[in-house]
Amino acid sequence: MKLTIGIVTSRFNEDLTSKMAEGAVQFLEDFEHADVEIWSVSVPGAVEIPLACKALIEKGADGVVALGCVIRGETSHYDVVCNSVERGVTHLMLETGKPIGFGVITTENDEQAWDRVGGKHGHKGIEAAEVTMEMVGLLQSLKSGGHREDVIKIPPMARPKSTAKSKVAKAAPKKKK
Repeated sequence: MKLTIGIVTSRFNEDLTSKMAEGAVQFLEDFEHADVEIWSVSVPGAVEIPLACKALIEKGADGVVALGCVIRGETSHYDVVCNSVERGVTHLMLETGKPIGFGVITTENDEQAWDRVGGKHGHKGIEAAEVTMEMVGLLQSLKSGGHREDVIKIPPMARPKSTAKSKVAKAAPKKKK
């Protein structure tokens, strides 16, 4: 089976989002259940993610991985950005019928963010790619008259052959003293 998967990565907090993108790309390249073509684009910030996702879907992507990192600051801008991106991505999935793996991490500080990019809370780039592939499989199965049990489900410990986790950042950089 040939699939086209888009990846949209925000350049804001790029030290984190680039690691998320590396994990997503590695997972998709190693995916054994389909031949995956990857279309990858970057956008200035998280708010631009839904528009780029829409463009990739309109171009023909079977699904998209949305990657970004929003860290709370001193103003309410954080809440506006987080809500805007989530609403935009959710609306787009319902409007187009195409899955978007939501890998936009929203945290209170840098440490929490790094914990979600290969640290103690997993790797959200890889997880968003997993979600995208599972949902593409589910939707294709349902459209062809299949049932939920026909869908390729990716168990958390059943990583692709090269284990994407081993090739991406595992922890935050050391803190300055």
